[in-house]
Amino acid sequence: MMVEMVDLIITARWVVPVIPRHTVLEHHAIVIQQGVIIAIQPADTVFDHYQANTIRHHDQHCVMPGLINNHTHAAMSLFRGFADDLPLMTWLNDHIWPAEQRWLSDGFVEAGSELAIAEMIRSGTTCFNDMYFFPEATARAVDRTGIRANLGMVIIDFPTGYASDALDYLHKGQLLHDHYRQHTRITTSYAPHAPYTVSDDTLSAIAINAEEMDVPIHMHIHETAGEIQQSLETFSVRPLERLHRLNILSPRLTAVHMTQVSDNEMRLCADSGLHIAHCPESNLKLASGFAPVSQFIEHNINVSIGTDGVASNNDVDMFAEMRQSALLAKAVSQDASSVPAHIALEMATINAAKALNLDNDIGSIEVGKSADLIAIDFDELNCQPCYDVISQLVYAVNSHQVSDVWVAGKPLLQSGQHTTLNRHHLIEQTQLWADKIRLEK
Repeated sequence: MMVEMVDLIITARWVVPVIPRHTVLEHHAIVIQQGVIIAIQPADTVFDHYQANTIRHHDQHCVMPGLINNHTHAAMSLFRGFADDLPLMTWLNDHIWPAEQRWLSDGFVEAGSELAIAEMIRSGTTCFNDMYFFPEATARAVDRTGIRANLGMVIIDFPTGYASDALDYLHKGQLLHDHYRQHTRITTSYAPHAPYTVSDDTLSAIAINAEEMDVPIHMHIHETAGEIQQSLETFSVRPLERLHRLNILSPRLTAVHMTQVSDNEMRLCADSGLHIAHCPESNLKLASGFAPVSQFIEHNINVSIGTDGVASNNDVDMFAEMRQSALLAKAVSQDASSVPAHIALEMATINAAKALNLDNDIGSIEVGKSADLIAIDFDELNCQPCYDVISQLVYAVNSHQVSDVWVAGKPLLQSGQHTTLNRHHLIEQTQLWADKIRLEK
């Protein structure tokens, strides 16, 4: 029998592929060649068919797809704890936007993005969907660290340190898209900030451009009751209806937050095919409201999970967010069967991949997909005993149990240590920025 040489074989006590749904494979191996999964088979037979340059045995671990954080503002990690315990508009108008006006720069964004990426890798996230200024700086950090990202071509109808007006934002977004269109780990999407900060003309242009460029759209929508009231006063319609009239609602759109949704709007969301990025911890911290996740799922609306920015969370821990999503859905619906563990796991993996139009490449462990994988050490007290692996992943696992992370087969975390980042340099760099910001706070 011929034995094929490959780049990497990973064996594990359990493999949770996500697809097929609710599946746990015991004592299996994943075979990887040139960053792609080429076989998944029992560990006791894999070496009859394959040998590898690198073999990683994870005898007490669960290997699963890397988590996908479907809404971030990565660079805002430098504002962690900067303005806590405030309502959204006070937080934005009186603290965050003035701080951004003072500190926003290419260097700020690169340093903040690198900090967030290090935290994401350490906690098992292999892909993130970002919305922030100077996305070129975030792209450099993504390129250097090996993580995967969808970077927003951010648009807002007022000047910042990044752009002067809507046309300038659109132009810079086009340059970003053109520069990275062939990149294997960086994709782009339109990222208009919110209905209340982007005009009708700009939104119409985005809808047209997104179709022509075949890219997604990523936008804060129906985050608070105040946003709804402001839209009624300004446009005489609720934000979703306005966006519907402007042709924004479609399978291209990921609507972030969505805490205020009427029955008619629920049907409109379902009919349009849009996706939702649920950010439970940020919504709770800013007292924005409760997204009706169970109802979204009942209407066959694709729901994913995001952390939002560190300034309003205060971390990018997707294991915590996944747990919170499952628990909060039960409390809101008053139904303990709402968002069971396997659904929460799908929200943090394959559902986010679908929203980003990347589900042919990531979000599950399947032959032909990229080897974006994480290993979680179950040899910890909080995971004993283990009756249901998927239940443990959602309700018991701590993100610090993530021992190894691979993106396209490349190790970004090995035995708990970053391979593409220098932790000590990162902390020193972060402290320098913190000292500057603290002096002028």
